[in-house]
Amino acid sequence: MLLTTCVFDAYGTLFDVNAAARTAANEPNQETFKEVWPSVSNLWRMKQLQYTWLRSMTSAYIDFWTVTQDSLDYALEAHGLHENFDLKDRLLALYWELQPYPEVSPMLKKLKTMGIKTAVLSNGSPEMLSSAVKSSYLFDVIDEIISVEKIKIFKPSSLVYEQVENVIECSKSEVLFVSSNGWDIAGAAGFGFETAWVNRSQEPIERLPDKPTHILRNLEAITSFFDN
Repeated sequence: MLLTTCVFDAYGTLFDVNAAARTAANEPNQETFKEVWPSVSNLWRMKQLQYTWLRSMTSAYIDFWTVTQDSLDYALEAHGLHENFDLKDRLLALYWELQPYPEVSPMLKKLKTMGIKTAVLSNGSPEMLSSAVKSSYLFDVIDEIISVEKIKIFKPSSLVYEQVENVIECSKSEVLFVSSNGWDIAGAAGFGFETAWVNRSQEPIERLPDKPTHILRNLEAITSFFDN
């Protein structure tokens, strides 16, 4: 069956999760943060993912915005910055407007001209996702925004990937799922999607049962999988 639908993870795939910390670090009066922002950003992201997995495993779901705040609290305290409340507020504000990677907009526009359905499938709350899409001027090239909020469990639960079929009313065999997260790709592949892993940092393949169908350096080649 031909691919008709392209579904993207949001954070780290379409939107640069390091953009908030990088932007804040280059603003006035942030000399201390400028020295440690890569470490803060990496720990923020790691704890964000860990908390989603642990909350799913323990049936302790809470919305992704709260997870994001909790993760930042941890990362800032680990770097002795937990009393810098202005910095925390600034980082959280910037997270609502994360920058997309440079190839995102032209790639999505081309998919649109090709008649391919596009969607975002993310752990993010609906409000967070809408804000990121709006601030990136992508509303016209993304057909559906699908959040885990409705089912209240995070990726890589199969229930999350199942939402694509329910919302878009397509068969899993028609879907190319795209993510920069190897564990997310493994979950989507196990569900039955054709997958494209955007391996920007050249990481090893996850030691999990299901492997990516395609491995890419960035999103530029995505449109080639839909050429007839």
